[in-house]
This record gives sequence, C-alpha cells and structure tokens, in this order.
Amino acid sequence: MYPMGQRNDVEFLWKCQMCYNAGMNDKDKELLRRTIEIAHEAMEKGNHPFGALLADKDGNILDEQGNAFTEGGSAYHAETLLLLRAAKKYSPEFLRECTLYSNFEPCCMCTGALYWTNVGRLVFGVTEKDLLKCTGDNEENPTFALSSREVAARGQKDIVIEGPTDDEELAAAILHDHIGFWK
Repeated sequence: MYPMGQRNDVEFLWKCQMCYNAGMNDKDKELLRRTIEIAHEAMEKGNHPFGALLADKDGNILDEQGNAFTEGGSAYHAETLLLLRAAKKYSPEFLRECTLYSNFEPCCMCTGALYWTNVGRLVFGVTEKDLLKCTGDNEENPTFALSSREVAARGQKDIVIEGPTDDEELAAAILHDHIGFWK
C-alpha cells in the first residue's frame, strides 16, 4: 500500500489502461450526436461550441447542458455545470450507474467534477489534444495537456472512459463548429 496520493508508475499505468475503451456502441454514438446539437445551440447563444448530457444506465437522457461562457467566463464548462446540477438532484449511488456524454474530452476540471459527483462512465467524441489544434492559444480556452484518463487514474474510483470515437463522420461533425471559431 502506498501513502495517500502516491502510487508507483506500474500501478498508475495499469489503471490508465483500465480506463480505455471497452467499446462505444450505437446508442453512445447517437447520444454523442445529440451533444453536437447542444454545442451548436450554445454557440448560437454566443457561447463556446461545447455540449454535454447525462444519461441513465438505459440511455435515457436525464439532463443536458451547453457551454455558458457568456454567463461566467472560461470556468462555465458544460460538463461541470451539468454534473453539479445532477449532484443536487440524484444520489451518488444512482449517478454511479449514469454516463456523461460530451462532444469533446472533458478537461481536468470537468473530469474532477465527474469523479466527485460519482458518475461511473464517460463517453466523449474528440480528444482534448485534438481540441487544442482548433483553439490554439486562444485565451478563452487555455487547454490543459492532461487527458481525462490521466486525471481519473489518479483517483480511487474506477471510471469507465470511452473515447475518442473511431467514427470519422461523427468526429468531423463534432469538429465542424470549431473550425474557424477560435480565431
């Protein structure tokens, strides 16, 4: 056993591997397509084109959230806002069986919110690394070079992480609103 917060590299790498794709199914891709619509709606309201939704274990949508940059700046990410609202509404036991869907890989803040609200599964469409290719050094979205898998692997909970999608058409649709947005 390692002191709290310290793990050896082998254990860390093993846990990162446990977070890799177990398999994104057709329902997952359908719900990712909905996050694209949510992101587009956010963009039409003057926000950044990010969208998230929470689904129960049967894939029923419980709640949706677009980015809310115009309301609170760079910290008003869709995933964090959605997860904090869900934590007020549902028990940790219920959330453990739920899935967060996001058009892009959640940043370390949003992955932390996923961890602390006890949501047990994450499905995202495109990586944080690929997002950086769109945003560049835009001060409204200073992207971290830290994957959701790395963040989750440092915690004490097992979180299933699916993503990025291997569906090229879906990935292109996710990226569409970001092309030219960050100039």
